[in-house]
Amino acid sequence: MTLLAAEGLVKRFGGVLAAKDVSFALDAGEMLAIIGPNGAGKSTTFNMVGGQLRPDGGRVMLEGRDVTGMPPRTVCRMGVGRTFQVAQTFLSFTVIGNVQMALIAHHGQTRKLLGDAMAMHRAEALTLLDRVGMAAQAERPIGELAYGDVKRVELAIALAAAPRLLLMDEPTAGMAPSERAALMALVAGIAREQRIGVLFTEHDMDAVFAHADRILVLVRGEIIARGTPEEVRNDPEVQRVYLGHAGTKAAQRARRAHG
Repeated sequence: MTLLAAEGLVKRFGGVLAAKDVSFALDAGEMLAIIGPNGAGKSTTFNMVGGQLRPDGGRVMLEGRDVTGMPPRTVCRMGVGRTFQVAQTFLSFTVIGNVQMALIAHHGQTRKLLGDAMAMHRAEALTLLDRVGMAAQAERPIGELAYGDVKRVELAIALAAAPRLLLMDEPTAGMAPSERAALMALVAGIAREQRIGVLFTEHDMDAVFAHADRILVLVRGEIIARGTPEEVRNDPEVQRVYLGHAGTKAAQRARRAHG
């Protein structure tokens, strides 16, 4: 069964049609990138899937269940995790404390926070931090970390909900090129190992061409192309309106990196 299906999504803001008949599907363990120029409708589509926006038309199906317009908290409880363009963490907490809080919320134990919350789910939190390469920094205040490490912790926080679907909004924003490559390689490995479907928006074409299994290209709210990285790279319309020379170079780098 398809993990996620968007069927004919439409969204209007006043007289502006931000998404027009947007349809796609995502399977478990697959990474699907949504790309396009500014104002293409990427965030609008992303937020309709995550529950931040209610579509004006169409529907969102999660493992065959209609979740259209459900609030983000409900969508999360159904097995959807999310990371944000600007990392969402508790800066006054330690690294492990951030992950523990996510685990407490996932297990529905927020009423127990009057007790010793930091004694709860430590082993599970450390396992998640180890998975993202941050276990050695578990006791550090998160405010002391480099931004690339904060993004890794945010990934651990998202994984604390044991998601089947992970939504990642500009996951490499604000990161150095080497950090971007490392983070996306980590996400790709986790997705395939744990059979998590990943839907992500991204401006870094190196990250897209290196790690996406399929790509969806939006322009002015409409899909103009879809397919494998190679198919999208060679699409004349995509080259004309979006990728151009920079996209070709990114695709070439991705092919060299993968032999």
